[in-house]
Amino acid sequence: MNEEFLINSYFKKLSKNNPSSLNLNDDVFFDKTKKLVISVDTYNEGIHFLNFNKPDLVIRKIIRASISDIYAKGVKPNYFFLSGSGNKKHFTKKNMSLINKSLSGEQNRFNIKLSGGDTTYSKNLSFTVMSLGYSNKIVYRNKAKNRDDIYITGNIGDSYVGLKALKKNIKLNSNQKKYFIDKYYSPDLPINFSSHLYKIANCSMDISDGLIIDLNKLINKQKLGYLIDINKIPNSLQLEKLIKQKKLKKLDYLFNGDDYQILFTASKSKRSYIKLLSSKMNQKISIIGQINTKSKNYLLDNRRIPIKYLKFQGYSHIF
Repeated sequence: MNEEFLINSYFKKLSKNNPSSLNLNDDVFFDKTKKLVISVDTYNEGIHFLNFNKPDLVIRKIIRASISDIYAKGVKPNYFFLSGSGNKKHFTKKNMSLINKSLSGEQNRFNIKLSGGDTTYSKNLSFTVMSLGYSNKIVYRNKAKNRDDIYITGNIGDSYVGLKALKKNIKLNSNQKKYFIDKYYSPDLPINFSSHLYKIANCSMDISDGLIIDLNKLINKQKLGYLIDINKIPNSLQLEKLIKQKKLKKLDYLFNGDDYQILFTASKSKRSYIKLLSSKMNQKISIIGQINTKSKNYLLDNRRIPIKYLKFQGYSHIF
């Protein structure tokens, strides 16, 4: 069974009398009365990161991935709680010194504070992060409207190339390797743009598991579909150059996740304002398609391809 089936079949009923759980259909817990927004994520070695050879970079990626959920709701994270399970091979003095330095840097960069956690012995390495912010409103998932534009901040695909480089599945020169691996470990979160989401977005979430699978989550049980244009999905100049240089298929580099950009929908009346925001904040924001009423999803690439025929739509945990 996959994670969606697991949640819907076993856990959703337990949240029935808890409106703040958002019916387990969003990335956060939101208590409007107490103005509390919380997200929780777990990261396992071999699944969410390859190994612990660079503990400072792994921790950086984990923290940014976790607070990305909060930012994608239009909320600023204030606190985080970090729990780790591992053994003496993982938690050496050298590694702990690197982790400490990295956490200090992330605290300063995002103005967040480590506020607690737990440590336990385990043969396997795992981290759990709880991020917390305060707000009396959030931008929900599953509030898309017919004919909404579909937007993405930043670029898609760099992190996946970085992962392929770490796995030695692609040959890159030293400059390319440095650029793409840095994008894998240090995603650029659109933190300044996040505070403007309330004014423009009908729904939003971050792209973590992959553009298509996350877009499906964004719509979920709404009787809506979408049409996205592959040529409008934003890539960095470095990725475009790499695709051209190695004659790669662009389609293979768009839906693999770990991008941590904001995926959102907005009415067409917001186009001018979003364009102004993009220019004013020097934040790349791209329209990649539209929401429709057809409950069928298509990818436009000189022809209409039903999304269901894509080989890979994103990552999903299978149990």
